[in-house]
Amino acid sequence: MNFGLIIIGDEILSGKRADKHLTKAIEILSARGLSVAYADYVGDDPARITATLKRALASGDVVFSFGGIGATPDDHTRQCAAAALGVDLALHPDAKNLILERMQDIAREQGVPYDPLRGDNQHRLNMGMFPLGASIIPNPFNKIPGFSCRGGGGGYVHFVPGFPVMAWPMVEWVLDTHYPAHFSKNAWREQSVIVFGAMEATLTPLMQAIEAQFAVKVFSLPSVDHPEYGRHVELGVKGRPEVVSDAFLSLKHGLTLLAATLGPELVR
Repeated sequence: MNFGLIIIGDEILSGKRADKHLTKAIEILSARGLSVAYADYVGDDPARITATLKRALASGDVVFSFGGIGATPDDHTRQCAAAALGVDLALHPDAKNLILERMQDIAREQGVPYDPLRGDNQHRLNMGMFPLGASIIPNPFNKIPGFSCRGGGGGYVHFVPGFPVMAWPMVEWVLDTHYPAHFSKNAWREQSVIVFGAMEATLTPLMQAIEAQFAVKVFSLPSVDHPEYGRHVELGVKGRPEVVSDAFLSLKHGLTLLAATLGPELVR
């Protein structure tokens, strides 16, 4: 199963805010033996958001969408999700109850009477307007839920706020609730070695030979100004643990035949 990300917001693309979701999503998924297959960044443009969501819903993948599910004029994600699915928006009954609870909490915190008919409280209910057929994602921070939708192509998109303090525990809840059968904490391993002064072009035939012989991926991460190793290539293999060990031994043997100068070995 592939896991993807959609990160929405002009503030990310303009540089006003640095994206933190990609790094955290990698961490959250890795802790469960999963990985991020791709990430799409989209500004606050309804047509682009809708097109991106259509692809995700048709992909057969599990996709987490961050941002744009509020109720201000620059929040378009809920409306775009409905458009991508070809359905209407409607006030989700469970979301309504949770938002009403939040309104009561705010009234108590502010020491004012609770008035659900007050204009700002009525506006808050817009945050519970989800595409028909959506299910909710609990928000442990302030009770305002996110939502999940399934597309005709079998893709699942889970919509969470842009605020990390809300989004990250919501992503964890989705994974732990809906996808534990896919967790495999010991199913993936990386093993690599630092190769000093090497050129990738010289190493490419060896990389191709290892991939042809073993069911692994071979990777190279070159650096020209590393503070510790200087000019080098981190060359390694990744895949199932029982295959990686043999592939890495073969890789090191090939490097020896090339008279390469080897440094530290790394295991992840």
